Amino acid sequence: MPAGDTDPVDALDALADGVVVADGEGRVTRLNKVAERMLGVGRDEAVGAPLSRVIALLDQTGHAWWDVNTPYGGLRSRTGIPEQSWRLPDGQEVLVTASILRTHSGGPVRSVALSLRSARGRARLDRERSDLVATVAHELRSPLTGVKGFVQVLLNRWDKLSDDQKKLMLNTVAADADRLSRLIVELLDVARIDTGRLALYPRGTDAGLLTGRVVDSVRAGTSRPVIFEPPDGVYEIHADPDKFTQVVTNLVENAVRHGDGTVTVTLSQPADAPVVELVIDDEGAGIPPEVRRRVFTKFWTDGQRGGSGLGMYIVHGLVLAHGGKVVIDDAPKGGARIVVRWPREDPAG
Repeated sequence: MPAGDTDPVDALDALADGVVVADGEGRVTRLNKVAERMLGVGRDEAVGAPLSRVIALLDQTGHAWWDVNTPYGGLRSRTGIPEQSWRLPDGQEVLVTASILRTHSGGPVRSVALSLRSARGRARLDRERSDLVATVAHELRSPLTGVKGFVQVLLNRWDKLSDDQKKLMLNTVAADADRLSRLIVELLDVARIDTGRLALYPRGTDAGLLTGRVVDSVRAGTSRPVIFEPPDGVYEIHADPDKFTQVVTNLVENAVRHGDGTVTVTLSQPADAPVVELVIDDEGAGIPPEVRRRVFTKFWTDGQRGGSGLGMYIVHGLVLAHGGKVVIDDAPKGGARIVVRWPREDPAG
């Protein structure tokens, strides 16, 4: 073997999945260490043995992989067997796929290569999907229950309700409908961030002007003091104005919802970096250092004041998409401090 070449068996051993290769006669020619461990068979014992004996895999009903898939039989056009779930002799679930190589198109089988992959990753993904469905269902059910209840009362007792009662119920229905709309928008944003399909239209934007508008809007809906001193001059950043507004809105509303006392919003331009720094301080309990990384994960909440748990995940994704950074720290008065460093110019040049 020329210098620098790698033994094919050693190369297979470097793979994370189990691999078993058989020749045209159905005799095992190679298998790697992962396959040895999974199948409970040594290499010396397996090489030269029938593939049907080495692949001791059963389905939930007790049928063998070899009998169900007959890799050397069936149509001559077959070139593979799709991924299927099977059980190892110790009961562990594995995902098995096979490639069928032929001497020529439609010809006899030259070799069969099987890949065995642990199903733990899929099980974890299934659990995450189940958690996602359960969380979304819970968040949707709460406002829908309110909408349905008030609408039913209006339909059944319209003539008996006063105008003030009708107006109160309709306002509540409208608020719940807005909550549903916001949740749907958040879920769509999460999907776009996860798949890299987030549409951005960045340009030179006045951060002070947009931040002031957000603060005015939040003030109108809360009795809690929200302080913002508009900066002197224009603090221009490179941003999609709608996305920057979404980030500031989420952060200020979070500070109002989860903090206590006064919420303070400031903008500055550090001399040591080409960024505009947005800082939001509250006077609540703060965020402990050990959970700060988890704040930016999907559906994280503090378990006290509700919310979908998507806001900070979206904030983090939007800021990163613009080349910025979000940092959680302690506010001077003991609450949480959120610092957003937003580029003044296009990071891509």
